[in-house]
Amino acid sequence: MSFHEIQFPPRLSLGSVGGPERLTEIVAMANGHEERNTPWAHSRRRYDAGVGMRSLDDIADLIAFFEARRGRLFGFRWKDWSDHKSCAPSKKVAFTDQIIGVGDGVQTAFSLSKAYVSGEQSYRRPITKPVFGTVRVGVQNDELQDTIHYDVDVASGVVTFFSPPDEGVDVTAGFEFDVPVRFDSDGIQTSVASFHAGDVPDVPVVELRS
Repeated sequence: MSFHEIQFPPRLSLGSVGGPERLTEIVAMANGHEERNTPWAHSRRRYDAGVGMRSLDDIADLIAFFEARRGRLFGFRWKDWSDHKSCAPSKKVAFTDQIIGVGDGVQTAFSLSKAYVSGEQSYRRPITKPVFGTVRVGVQNDELQDTIHYDVDVASGVVTFFSPPDEGVDVTAGFEFDVPVRFDSDGIQTSVASFHAGDVPDVPVVELRS
């Protein structure tokens, strides 16, 4: 996948609008009932980067970033300010935030993920773009040291232990993360007069599937 490991300027994404979307197929039956299904195992996020523009300098930075990505050609990292931690946005990341696996005495590689829980139902989201320097990992309530006990691939979200965790122990992690995205248009329409009048450009961004 053509991807640049660079984050869209966080100060520009701070004011953006967007979030997850699902695809649900609904079939209405003759008796008035309906059947619902989905071909998607995971949600897909969409954002509008244009809403975060506050000045003409912001527009210039946006165009520079867009041109360097060649429009829709190359993906990049996006900080979703409403959902960018393994914990609640107001809390500090802890190594016990998420259970990412259970040791079996053999497996050394574990993929980061985040659980979304509501009542008895839950959804586990793969995290493929953790932020460098924010990942904390533990085994059985003991925090381990990066580069001493494990390595983290921030381009894939895979934690690799130098020695496999013992059988039956919980492997946990905490982290900040970005969303892998691309621009969803090969053009940006801007107008200085319209911008001063309060209009902002439409700059759609869509999550990439790995």
